[in-house]
Amino acid sequence: MNAVATIPEVRGKLTEGAALAPLVWFKSGGPAQWLFEPKDSDDLQQFLRDLDPAIAVWPLGLGSNLIIRDGGLPGVVVRLGKAFAAIQADGMTLNCGAGAPGISAASKARDHGIAGLEFLRGIPGTIGGAVRMNAGAYGREVCDILVSADVILRNGDLVTIPLADMGFSYRHSGLPDGSIVVSATFVGESGDPEIIGAEMKRIADEREASQPLRSKTGGSTFKNPDGKKAWQLVDEAGCRGLQIGQAQVSEKHCNFLINLGGATSADIEALGDEVRKRVKAHSGVELQWEIQRVGDES
Repeated sequence: MNAVATIPEVRGKLTEGAALAPLVWFKSGGPAQWLFEPKDSDDLQQFLRDLDPAIAVWPLGLGSNLIIRDGGLPGVVVRLGKAFAAIQADGMTLNCGAGAPGISAASKARDHGIAGLEFLRGIPGTIGGAVRMNAGAYGREVCDILVSADVILRNGDLVTIPLADMGFSYRHSGLPDGSIVVSATFVGESGDPEIIGAEMKRIADEREASQPLRSKTGGSTFKNPDGKKAWQLVDEAGCRGLQIGQAQVSEKHCNFLINLGGATSADIEALGDEVRKRVKAHSGVELQWEIQRVGDES
């Protein structure tokens, strides 16, 4: 397939062979065949409408819960910028662009006295990524606050999907492949901005104390099995500090993998698989990846 001939004209920014490692938390992985940063929603719709359906499309947020393999990503990576980061409050609802970070949404909710969205302070990615994976922290998850999401399908159609049709389960949504969340509407309840702010500070302080936030990491690596904590299973299997190449299980929080400096994505993924193997052997529990792993192996 001649990819050059099938890439449509755009008003935004389109880059061939774009490096993705600088855009993801792990700072590893290969390039995108194409990186598209749309100017606005219309630009993205038109692009997807005109793009050969055989070409894969991959949405990329802040790259916090993601391993991009060393061979890179074929097709088009779509990254939503400032045009998709607006946040508006209306009564107890908050409409958030998919490119807005979770912390920005939590702060806006606080400023308008909307309680119940504080946990978004503990979500390291964008609103789009949080909706796609039903992200959660501190006892709450996106499905608890979502009203609906505006989504551009792979064919370019813009649809509004209500909560009931999102197909949410633990760290998962039923959104179709190649679709891109462009905004989400959340609802909270009336609260005191000072109390909301104090809860956000508690969450921020707890994250700082317990997680390796200043390392090259990918956030929470494995889903918590029913009734169990993934970090505890990893620790009990003797994996705290385990290393493959320059990839290491964090000594601060065992459900985080970190890049000590020169780790390849293959090192990081191999370490995760080794941890899964050791946990299975020790406790009989088969840990499931929470981090998304995409792309070609080198």
